[in-house]
Amino acid sequence: MNNQYRQGMMSAIGCAVWWGIMPIYWQTLQAIDSMVIIFYRIVLVAAVCFLAAVKVHGMEEIRKNLRQKGVKFRYFIAGALITLNWSIYIWAVNANMVIQTCIGYYIEPLLVCVFGVLIFKEKLDKFKVTALVLAAAGVLVVIIHFRQIPAVAIGLGLSFSVYAAIKKNFNMPPLLSLLYETMFLLPPALMVIIGLEVTGNGAVAAAGPGTFFLLMFCGLFTAFPLVLFANAANKVDLFALGITEYISPTISLFISIFLFQEPFDGVQLAAFAIIWVGLAFFSFGEYRKVRQEELESSEK
Repeated sequence: MNNQYRQGMMSAIGCAVWWGIMPIYWQTLQAIDSMVIIFYRIVLVAAVCFLAAVKVHGMEEIRKNLRQKGVKFRYFIAGALITLNWSIYIWAVNANMVIQTCIGYYIEPLLVCVFGVLIFKEKLDKFKVTALVLAAAGVLVVIIHFRQIPAVAIGLGLSFSVYAAIKKNFNMPPLLSLLYETMFLLPPALMVIIGLEVTGNGAVAAAGPGTFFLLMFCGLFTAFPLVLFANAANKVDLFALGITEYISPTISLFISIFLFQEPFDGVQLAAFAIIWVGLAFFSFGEYRKVRQEELESSEK
């Protein structure tokens, strides 16, 4: 068990680190328009997931899951939402707004809790309420300081929260899930790519051979961390998995400040500090809940 837990934690941390350094990869593709990257990402993720799913699950398993009632519509909507999330993220990274993406991914777990309360009637404890209030205060500081709504951060948090709500209680292997989310968007994405390349407005015309070669890895770079995440989810508890999710935006924040040289002043630091305190309350509450469930389970 200890060995399995260790493997799971290594996968969780590896996944978080991978996602944290991904802004470096997306910025190497800055010569290509962000929307062109999105269309390529849809096609390449679908291709990678299809090949991997055939190898792991087989064609019959792929077809069988698609026959379930409501699967096609639900995954079409989920695919549209996660594509919106990807689009906002890649555009923001290439527009030198990585700090805003970090805010989005810090508040995203808290927004998921809000949707859990609103849609699934889940209960908020005092730790979650405190975390939500502090997260809202942190965002409010940013709004007052810059006199504008951090649309990227809120867009990322909301799109992923709705995406998570749609997928709740809909069990599916991660590889098949990502395949279904992209396969319904594959035909229009492929048609757009062909149209752009034929008219000279695509990736081939915009980028040199080296950049275009790097673009071809975006499907693999998307699918690989999800495999790590799936492996971690099977071997560690949800609390530990949730805590490791904060590694990713923290790494991205340091990259944005020290590598990309994005402006970062004391007010922004104060806003992040308020959000971090909120996350500490949230994490402590989740830790208490997990420990209580373990104690109740051991007493039975």
